[in-house]
This record gives sequence, C-alpha cells and structure tokens, in this order.
Amino acid sequence: QVQLIESGGRVVQAGDSLGLSCAVSGRTISNYAMGWFRQALGEAREFVAAISWNGANTDYAASVKGRFTIARDNVKNTVYLQMNSLKPEDTAVYYCAADRVPLGPLTTSAGRYGYWGQGTQVTVAS
Repeated sequence: QVQLIESGGRVVQAGDSLGLSCAVSGRTISNYAMGWFRQALGEAREFVAAISWNGANTDYAASVKGRFTIARDNVKNTVYLQMNSLKPEDTAVYYCAADRVPLGPLTTSAGRYGYWGQGTQVTVAS
C-alpha cells in the first residue's frame, strides 16, 4: 500500500520561511514525478510545484515561482517543498502527490497523480 505523509505545516508570520516534507512508503519514488498541490478554504485544489522522476526538471505555479523550491531525495524516498517569503495568500492545506505513470513527463495536472497524502496545514499570519 502506497502512503504519502506530509509534515512541517504550521502557523508562521508573513515573510517567514517554512519547509515541508513528504515521506513515501510502499513504493520507491525514484521512477515517478512528484508534485505539491494546495487547497485554501473554499477554493479548488491548485498546482504548486512538480519535479521530474530524475530531478532534472521542475515546474512552479506563477504565484510561487522564485519563492518556493521543490526537491527530492530518492534514497530517502522523500520530497520536499521549501517555501520562502511566505504570504497570507499561501495559507492552505498542502498535499504531496505521486505520478501514476513511471518515467512520465512532468505534469501540473492533478489528474495524472495517482497517489496523494492527507495534507498538512500551512497558515501564514499577516
């Protein structure tokens, strides 16, 4: 059984930095693209960042580009999201997701991701 467990979410002040982790069990992530999505209260889930299976390529939502960095450690089977210069509008539940297709192209589409974590709450106070 594949499990993704996010951690690191908490309440921070605007301008602060925060790192999220996503530990995966039940499947090696080394051949799969990984992504981060978020969902604010009353809003639809939106793409945040993605990283290719080999880490060579990344993609970011325009709203976080230059502030967030996605990374992966295939040995630790873990994906990370480093968030800098946080803004109140970054407040959301952050979800980690794993591509359903091995060696697939990088994608921002939630429908391509077959495995999801339970989410971790990030709250940015103004």
